[in-house]
Amino acid sequence: MLRRVFLSASASLPLLAAAGDAMAAEPASSATPFDGSTVRNMARQLALQPYKAPDDTLPAPFKTLDFDAYQGIRFDPAKTLWRGTGRRFTAQFFHRGYIYHDRVAIFEVADGKSEPIRYSRDMFTFEKIPPSTGDLGFAGFRIQYPLTHQDPIDEVCAFLGASYFRAVAKGQGYGLSARGLAIKTADGSGEEFPVFRSFWLERPAPGADLIVIHALLDSPSTTAAFRFTIRPGQDTVFDTETATYPRVDIAQAGLAPLTSMFLFDANDHMRFDDWRAAVHDSNGLQMRTGHDETLWRPLNNPRDLQISSFQDASPRGFGLMQRRRNFVDYHDLESRFEKRPSLWVEPIGDWGQGVVELVEIPSDREINDNMVAFWRPHDPLRAKGEYLLNYRLHWGWDSPGDVRLAQTMQTRCGLSFDQKHRQFVIDFAGDSLKTLKPDAPPILDVTADKGKIISAVAQPNPDINGWRVSIELDPEDNKLVELHARMMQGGKPLSETWIYRWTKG
Repeated sequence: MLRRVFLSASASLPLLAAAGDAMAAEPASSATPFDGSTVRNMARQLALQPYKAPDDTLPAPFKTLDFDAYQGIRFDPAKTLWRGTGRRFTAQFFHRGYIYHDRVAIFEVADGKSEPIRYSRDMFTFEKIPPSTGDLGFAGFRIQYPLTHQDPIDEVCAFLGASYFRAVAKGQGYGLSARGLAIKTADGSGEEFPVFRSFWLERPAPGADLIVIHALLDSPSTTAAFRFTIRPGQDTVFDTETATYPRVDIAQAGLAPLTSMFLFDANDHMRFDDWRAAVHDSNGLQMRTGHDETLWRPLNNPRDLQISSFQDASPRGFGLMQRRRNFVDYHDLESRFEKRPSLWVEPIGDWGQGVVELVEIPSDREINDNMVAFWRPHDPLRAKGEYLLNYRLHWGWDSPGDVRLAQTMQTRCGLSFDQKHRQFVIDFAGDSLKTLKPDAPPILDVTADKGKIISAVAQPNPDINGWRVSIELDPEDNKLVELHARMMQGGKPLSETWIYRWTKG
């Protein structure tokens, strides 16, 4: 991550005008010049000005909509941007209302010019409320691309609400989200939610398989410029370039943040009277450290807020992953959790020292995104600085690259047979285990930071063509114990490192 200091230099009038148009409720009246530095220059200049909250003015019928009524506001497919032009990408827009009050400006970029996309109530049909009057504006947009279907064309990503966005790969349905920036997540004084204030959609070339989207982010603490190069496919990839300009020092910045839902699984099912075997968009945090160790941390829905920090330098990647990929893992015909994406963050360049932070928030409903993961740099982001950070987001079925080590497929826990201790059962599977013999099991590397390990054994699990590790723990009088386990052979790991936080509840 690169930090530079920028000075309050005089700016050109055209750029200031463009920045003003992007932030105003009324879009610009004519096309303006646009290039790769335009949004970054806007963000830099905006950071020198006092923060101004986005326009959230809405008439009562739209400001008080419930979810069902909001779903009844539908974009008219005949008004789709780039429809019938021979392009593989098209765009549609979201109306403001329900919880989406903030107005965002959206522009089309072509031939070095930026032209505002103007709101019209004729773009929408209104099933449960009267049509809008006046220029209510947009809340966000969706991008479509023929991943599988040409008619109707598939939706591959959507930007809607604060700085949230989500995407899918081929054959998937929406699940977890990414965010532009997280500030003061889980802080007692309250989280700050930066918002994307303006978007610029570059008109794709006919037949092109990528699209470029620019975004301007704003909050009381900072501004930022984003450039997303999006390539849909078997994995949908977002090449992400960011430039952040803090207004104030930010000690609790979460970079490349991900947010997901975890209600329960086999490691914590007893709290929920639910007919399904599991309910989650993601079931674990995966991390590849700068020392090339692969970690797997199963997610928990805790009774109290939990924060876990994994120190690292120059991380190779991290993500919130969905590994249970069979219908029988959930038996849910509507949600189809087995088709939810995993989302992997691949750093570009050296990110230096910091922590991957996992925040687990108690939740009793699956509509809540209660899992958050992000990179927190070691040093605060300083006011008047410029911070450049690039990374690649992989929306898909697994983390990218070759899987060299056996992966954790399932974690279960409960009372031990003697009902005195805690039992943890971890199933591993992968090519690295296929040469193991029952009479020559792997060496187990198992530790606990508190309490006492009573036993740890490994045995073949032919049903998954893998191995099962069973650990019995006496937590003694401790309310929280951190456990680590991996399989070894010849001094080298055969499996990723399983990490688990047990809490008494």
